[in-house]
Amino acid sequence: MPKRSAGLLIFRQTAGYLEVFLVHPGGPFWAQKDEGAWSIPKGLMEQGEDALEAAKREVFEEVGSKIEGNFIWLGEYRQPGGKVVLVWSIEADIDAEAIVSNTFQIEWPPRSGKMRAFPEVDRAGWFRLDEAEHKILKGQQQVLLAFATRLQP
Repeated sequence: MPKRSAGLLIFRQTAGYLEVFLVHPGGPFWAQKDEGAWSIPKGLMEQGEDALEAAKREVFEEVGSKIEGNFIWLGEYRQPGGKVVLVWSIEADIDAEAIVSNTFQIEWPPRSGKMRAFPEVDRAGWFRLDEAEHKILKGQQQVLLAFATRLQP
């Protein structure tokens, strides 16, 4: 059975534009990557955990914001690696400059025997949909498409 993650596509309307909130993964692998490296806030579901609660927990762990409101189901999306991501959208406003992320540890540099801590998310930002298409991971572009389709009258 493939691993399952849950996440939120957070959006806002500002200055006449619709923007989506994306996060950039922390750690040395992603440090120099930008285009095609960003993601919706998401993460693995714990066994027996409600998927929407997992999505809200992941946002809190990755950016330090509690999100409540009217969540709209966007669907399940299989990623290139086989993982399935369950996604909801919600209108909210998060200060991208004030995020606080949890950390993870890995051996760095590789084979050095030294463990280092890195933030799970090293930065966040608001992007118009046309910008987000270039920033988001290829496997999550379908989430943006589903969201944009829902906006059509």
